[in-house]
Amino acid sequence: MAPTLPGGAGGVVVFDYTAWVTRYPALAQAVAQDQAQACFDQATLYLANTPASPVRDLARRAVLLGLLVAHIATLELPQAQGGQAGLVGRVASATQGSVTVSTAYATLGERAAWFAQTAYGAAFWAATRGLRQARYVPDSRRRIPPWG
Repeated sequence: MAPTLPGGAGGVVVFDYTAWVTRYPALAQAVAQDQAQACFDQATLYLANTPASPVRDLARRAVLLGLLVAHIATLELPQAQGGQAGLVGRVASATQGSVTVSTAYATLGERAAWFAQTAYGAAFWAATRGLRQARYVPDSRRRIPPWG
């Protein structure tokens, strides 16, 4: 994704399919440009793409949105094209003879579990850790108690 200039389009990231397929070549063969754009539009539901976004740096926001596009696209792809094929959660165990697969979803919090379904989502979750923490901003004004 090539970020637009902060003053040019109001400080938003514009989806750049060519840059995205360069970054995620494994998904490039299975995800067409219109599908990737739809995933980008959905990704902005999870990370605001406005001038008021908690991620003010456009280059950083573009990387994070790219990870979300890859995550969403992977979840929606059929298994034959590299998707998750309806599995929810991380693969907890697998057997080859007679094919057995089990997944674990409940070991993480509800929000984290959705992202942990793909490597892209897990990378997004890790990269945005600081956005999920409270920030203390001390009041610089001195308060005088009414009794003294």
